[in-house]
Amino acid sequence: MEAVLQTRGLLSLPSNPKLRVFKSPQSSLRQRISTPTSLKPNLLQGFSLSSNGFQKFHGVVSNSKGFGQNLKNFPICKAEAAAAAGGQSSYGEIQSPKFLGIELTTYKKIIPLGLMFFCILFNYTILRDTKDVLVVTAKGSSAEIIPFLKTWVNLPMAVGFMVLYTKLADVLPRKTLFYSVILPFIAFFGAFGFVLYPMSHYFHPTALADKLLSVLGPRFLGPLAILRIWSFCLFYVMAELWGSVVISVLFWGFANQITTIDEAKRFYPLFGLGANVALIFSGRTVKYFSQLRQNLGPGVDGWAVSLKGMMSIVVLMGLAICGLYWWVNTFVPLPTRSQKKKEKVKMGTMESLKFLVSQKYIRDLATVVVAYGISINLVEVTWKSKLKAQFPSPNEYSSFMGDFSTATGIMTFAMMLASQFIFDKFGWGVAAAITPSVLLLSGVGFFSLILFGDPLAPVIGKLGMTPLLAAVYVGALQNIFSKSAKYSLFDPCKEMAYIPLDEDTKVKGKAAIDVVCNPLGKSGGALIQQFMILTFGSLANSTPYLGGILLVIVTAWLAAARSLDKQFTELRKEEELEKELERAAVKIPIVSDNSNENGSLTTGSDLNPAGDLPSGSSERLKSQ
Repeated sequence: MEAVLQTRGLLSLPSNPKLRVFKSPQSSLRQRISTPTSLKPNLLQGFSLSSNGFQKFHGVVSNSKGFGQNLKNFPICKAEAAAAAGGQSSYGEIQSPKFLGIELTTYKKIIPLGLMFFCILFNYTILRDTKDVLVVTAKGSSAEIIPFLKTWVNLPMAVGFMVLYTKLADVLPRKTLFYSVILPFIAFFGAFGFVLYPMSHYFHPTALADKLLSVLGPRFLGPLAILRIWSFCLFYVMAELWGSVVISVLFWGFANQITTIDEAKRFYPLFGLGANVALIFSGRTVKYFSQLRQNLGPGVDGWAVSLKGMMSIVVLMGLAICGLYWWVNTFVPLPTRSQKKKEKVKMGTMESLKFLVSQKYIRDLATVVVAYGISINLVEVTWKSKLKAQFPSPNEYSSFMGDFSTATGIMTFAMMLASQFIFDKFGWGVAAAITPSVLLLSGVGFFSLILFGDPLAPVIGKLGMTPLLAAVYVGALQNIFSKSAKYSLFDPCKEMAYIPLDEDTKVKGKAAIDVVCNPLGKSGGALIQQFMILTFGSLANSTPYLGGILLVIVTAWLAAARSLDKQFTELRKEEELEKELERAAVKIPIVSDNSNENGSLTTGSDLNPAGDLPSGSSERLKSQ
């Protein structure tokens, strides 16, 4: 907080300045006033004079006799001191060269990071589309394999990998750890395209799976398909781990190591926009390779040729990621970090559950997270089963998924641009309700086409589509809108909900949701579908019940979001009130007008601990 005072002649200050503090009557308010014990006189900047004869207090003149000794406990703001010096850096600081207002060292970090993120997301889109094609369209498999695959293969391997990663992090240097994690991924995807897939018919136990299926019945088609096409399932899991390990652990961990907080605030949002550009380009790449079969001769496995091309690109992009990582570590100076280690809050599963139950705010937030995971899984797996029925060929399926990824990238890009307007115009509550509302409305349309496809067939036929194709298109739109709303609105809302919490609840609540709710949301929908498949015989027979479950879950989601909005708004108001009270408690230095004509400092106290202002200063403050 600054006080603007009129001066006479040269700069004048009281010889023994004292500080006045406006204290909040609330004793619970944390005072954030820190007073350094000592200040170096040569770093203290003076006043910046304006043309109208007024001056703004930025620091304290340090060349007056005996004055620096009396200001041992005077707070000085380094940023204001620099401003007082006309934008020049303080003594001992070297100002690095800039381009377009950004330091060149920042460009050397941000541009390689952006390229790394583009390559990682480009690969992830190709792998995500390819893994679905492999496990859904394989002979003897269907979309019913996905719930069992996520629960009984993907989840255990993810837990096992994180245990292994933790052990490696204790014994390997940071750079070696990065290469040790990413290189096996690159090697596997290259080997799968050129070795494992072409030779899969040699080591897939097809005969054993057929024999078990005849004994157990068609209800166990999904679990037995994991055994039948185990190498494809391994590709599925590795593709899933690429998203969680390479993106979340390796990339963001590296980005947080080499960037400052100011750089992160400025450039991290741009990475999100760049990710959607990668989504668009990778979708076109999948589409291109999926159409190669049209130019191939008879008897040639077009999907095998497409897979080799896409895995070659994945390998090249992976090597580019390693090259960019090496370049940044070699040529970019890393920011200095505090050596003080913060104690991490570790919560077991039972502790996390108890914490979730005890806090209504955290409980509502957990409900929102779990509901999203279950809802999107219920619709997505059902849609993929219809997608296989419409596009049984791997190339046709992959071509459609390429168009789907491109459309998702475009829609998400547009939603990210509109999200700022939504937050500013309508607030957190409306933004948080958009994702469940979109998912519910589009989900109702999708399940309605599946359940009432035959009665609607004449109407749909006039549009040149079959009920199955219409369900595929509506399901695709549902997934596109839901994912774009998730990336642009749901994720920011979820992270913003932690901000007004006190530090203890914030850290423990986030730890609890990470331990319990994310895995529960991802596997909850899969467990529901497994129960339905084993009970009713197939995913198609359980569709009406899945639609009803979706309606109940989204309704609970909306109720939790509405409750969370009320609590969020109240906490924000309390936070703003505390900030106002804290701003009122900032120490305000006041300059006395009782000076000699030559600008020398006078003696006496111009401010006293009781907070009384001298008459001259008081009158001048009132007139300003």
